Amino acid sequence: MKGKKKKYKHIFFDLDRTLWDFDKSAFQTFEEIFDDYQLKEKGIDSFAEFVSQYRKNNDMLWRYYRRGEIKKEILSLQRWEITLHDFNIDDIELATRISIHYIERSPLKVNLFPYTHEILSYLKDHYYLHVITNGFVEVQQTKLTAGDLRKYFTQIITSEEAGAKKPEKRIFEYALDKTGANLSESLMIGDDIDVDIQGAKNIEMDQLLVNHAGIDHELVPTFEVADLQGLRELL
Repeated sequence: MKGKKKKYKHIFFDLDRTLWDFDKSAFQTFEEIFDDYQLKEKGIDSFAEFVSQYRKNNDMLWRYYRRGEIKKEILSLQRWEITLHDFNIDDIELATRISIHYIERSPLKVNLFPYTHEILSYLKDHYYLHVITNGFVEVQQTKLTAGDLRKYFTQIITSEEAGAKKPEKRIFEYALDKTGANLSESLMIGDDIDVDIQGAKNIEMDQLLVNHAGIDHELVPTFEVADLQGLRELL
């Protein structure tokens, strides 16, 4: 843990991989898709390789999406279309069905990091809490409802609403304007060094890295904790 305790009024949380265990929920949905659509019978012998190829393609398309080079509808479909193609399956109808399945089912598989409800309940009594997310509006709203998280947050700021994505300054400026928060009284909490932490640094907002994965990094955030329970000692 790094940094010294400081008083804030507004705390902005990232959602995926900070509060919501995105990878666990996604993996459960991959298993469901692999079985429900009989992908082994269609020629994909290895589930692990299927997941690996999907993640590679998804990461590539998300980079394009964050740069504004593709629309979310293209991302949602092409990540599956390209992955199936990697296994010599050219079936746009199947890719479409899987895409819809993933968008609808994954956010209903509730996997929160330990202490999520405990720490949010504690913080809500002392701060205004908000979410800043690059995730798709309909997906993130479903997660907040399914995980019983909505009750903790005053504002939910999405990149689609803001017209900008983290780490762009504009989404943080939009969030400050929408919430009426002063920069000096605001803190960004997230797991992603490049998106959440660097994004907040770009606007000179204090940052807190929740390093669930224990990753090595060179960027020095204002604060760093290993899990959500560590927030109690700082806030």
